[in-house]
Amino acid sequence: MHLTLPFGVTLGDSSGVGPEILLQAFHSQEIQHPIVVYGDLAALAFYNKQQVPLHPITTPADYTPGPLNVISPSLLERSDITPGQLNAKSGHAAREYVIAAAKAALAGEIAAMVTLPMNKEATQKTDPHFVGHTELIGAVCGVDDVTIMLASDQLIVTHVTTHCSLLEAIARTKRPRIQTILQLTSDAVSKLIPNPRIAVAGLNPHAGEHGLFGREEIDEIEPAIAWAKQQGMPVEGPFPPDTLFYLAVRRKRFDAIVCMYHDQGHVPLKLLDFEGGVNIALGLPIIRTSVDHGTAFDIAGQGIAQSGSFIKALEFAVRMASVQKDIDNVH
Repeated sequence: MHLTLPFGVTLGDSSGVGPEILLQAFHSQEIQHPIVVYGDLAALAFYNKQQVPLHPITTPADYTPGPLNVISPSLLERSDITPGQLNAKSGHAAREYVIAAAKAALAGEIAAMVTLPMNKEATQKTDPHFVGHTELIGAVCGVDDVTIMLASDQLIVTHVTTHCSLLEAIARTKRPRIQTILQLTSDAVSKLIPNPRIAVAGLNPHAGEHGLFGREEIDEIEPAIAWAKQQGMPVEGPFPPDTLFYLAVRRKRFDAIVCMYHDQGHVPLKLLDFEGGVNIALGLPIIRTSVDHGTAFDIAGQGIAQSGSFIKALEFAVRMASVQKDIDNVH
């Protein structure tokens, strides 16, 4: 399906690897779709050792093939760029890039947004309430029921809880929230995989062992799964987490796993495909994908960061935008 709108790419924290990854991907011609960058020209110029042509524009409608099109809010100067160092100015700027791109996506000016990594600590210096990309974009879009889906060629995982303490994650593992995530997961995965098979992980060791190690599976997770099955969703479980990923990856029994907390899904997926994993936000009225890695301050400015996750994130955004356009055309 031909897409006419460009894709918005947010530059992320300019003290991290985001600008380098973007410039590397553009210079090596890995980017095969029209993009506009939401980020400061000063940051791109600082890292632009390959002399990629930068083209300042005002709106996505000004997109021009050839150079790297940049919508710059001019929040940073060259002296503000500090590779590998925590920087309140770059943290604030990264937040503003995301807000601008989300608003553009809501207005139908870009087909989707792809985000490069922010540093939570840097952004919290000017926004103490900042939790993460997904929550920030959700606030811009006016929605609360959002979650993270991580996707690789081998596995897809989603999460009932993400950016909170483990103690809070256990408290949030409740039937209404689980049902919401099951619905979001089923809707999203069904657009990517024909006849998907979705498994649900337990919260406790051995999925609670019939209540021996906790009752969350009995009281909250199992009723949510029963509800989802009644709605026609292709879900099974809950399964013991220590064997479920083996069944999905090695035995090919499942295409996606609904996890109960952040590390339950992030750890195995990053082990499987750290450089190629993609972060996809579910529950938003817009399409947002992201690299599945952080700002990598330890290697920022060295020109050695890999662009694989960014290219995969852009490809997923294109794929999802194409599916959404087909759906819109039907309706």
